[in-house]
Amino acid sequence: MLCLSLTPGEYLTIGGNVVVQFDRMNGDRCKLVIQAPREITVLRGEVLERSGGERPDCVFDAPRWRKREIPWDRSKAQALAAMRTLLNQMDGRDENVKALRRQLNHMFPQSGKEQFTEVSNG
Repeated sequence: MLCLSLTPGEYLTIGGNVVVQFDRMNGDRCKLVIQAPREITVLRGEVLERSGGERPDCVFDAPRWRKREIPWDRSKAQALAAMRTLLNQMDGRDENVKALRRQLNHMFPQSGKEQFTEVSNG
């Protein structure tokens, strides 16, 4: 089985007359645009199975748990910077402060520039 990763706007061809283009992602849904001759049947899997068709052996179940991306914007970046500043102002010898800093850095790894700024300020 071939597994491809596409970014919006990219496409793939099947044979010489079917084109599948990745249009966009919206949350956990992907929109595909398919161009195929009328004599080629294109069915969503659930429609195939509902009408009595068999699920192809090569199809796997989607993972039950999906990583949800946090929409990142300027206000979240500012809040993260404020939390790091507050941590730097707290007693760095306190084990709870160290644990909180480790957890924050695990969730939101710092770039080299941020690490330099934090060390310079702290």
